[in-house]
Amino acid sequence: MQKYLAWLARVLGVVAGLATALPATAADPQTIRIAVVAMQAAGKPGFFGAPAYIAQDSKLKAELDQRHVSIEWVPISPASVASLVNEDFTSHRIDFAFYGDLPSIILNASGFQTRLVAPGNVGNNVYLVVPPASTAKSIAALKGKRIALHRGRPWEVSFGKLLAANGLKVTDFRIVNLNPQAGASALVAGSVDAFFTLDDAYLLGDKGLGRVIWSSQSAPLDWKMRAELWGTQEFVQQHPDLTQLLVTADLRAVAWISQDNNRQQYIKDLAERYGYPESVIQRESDNPNISWKDYWSPLYTPSVTRHYEAVVTYARDAGLIRNDVDVKSLIKPEFVAAGLKQLDLGTYWVARAGQ
Repeated sequence: MQKYLAWLARVLGVVAGLATALPATAADPQTIRIAVVAMQAAGKPGFFGAPAYIAQDSKLKAELDQRHVSIEWVPISPASVASLVNEDFTSHRIDFAFYGDLPSIILNASGFQTRLVAPGNVGNNVYLVVPPASTAKSIAALKGKRIALHRGRPWEVSFGKLLAANGLKVTDFRIVNLNPQAGASALVAGSVDAFFTLDDAYLLGDKGLGRVIWSSQSAPLDWKMRAELWGTQEFVQQHPDLTQLLVTADLRAVAWISQDNNRQQYIKDLAERYGYPESVIQRESDNPNISWKDYWSPLYTPSVTRHYEAVVTYARDAGLIRNDVDVKSLIKPEFVAAGLKQLDLGTYWVARAGQ
């Protein structure tokens, strides 16, 4: 984190005076409330990834201080991110959230409107884990078996893609709806035959408590689960200037993270805040099909729209939503476009072929 702050100071020294805070359009709120996934460390919630760097962004703080606006980071337990964030949105307790694709679609299908103002990275990997003694080597071998899966979480879409690719349906399995912590416990206790989860799969494997038989690292990039920066439609419409300041700060953070010479420092920072061994973060970040820089691309490529259209289709077919969602109306690319121009990053990321 110290390396990031030093880099940020140099960058802001170069651009000082070139950009001024945008004028207010509606009366500024006293606080911008942003939900982030947080882990307990030393009795206090700590968050990680790009939000952790945004929280240290002196440029953003100075711009907000000029307007007498502060940021409140709202910690969300990783056990129930989807439901807690959606509840906070609908209860008007937050204005923005860094969270996943499927719960975002479920929320908009319910009638509450949010907008995607900054894409996250290409996506996190998902893993299918079985007990060490299991003879299963593929999802097909688990047909009719009990699989722990937290319904409504982003990785459920990836699970659906894995099933479809193998000619299978959710009804071919006995799905046990458990959050990741409970799912891991159920696998270890033998209460389920498999567990579909995130990088905690490595923890199970390293302890000899599970064996990964499939991961999205070997699948197309759009099989990964995405998480983005979402804001309420009301806030984004009423305060486009404040939204821009937040998105630009996000781009500054992502630009630093995406540099190859900062990769190990980022992994170290993430491991410390996440409470995971660096080896787990390192393995999760290994993506043979894409460079580290491109992995962090915030560009609104057609693949982003296609991804969310696929999420809508899955959610509807799985009975998670009843109403269709117009994906194109959710996406607000103008903030990233303006931020990249302001930061002179217009050519830093280039859309890859097929995106």
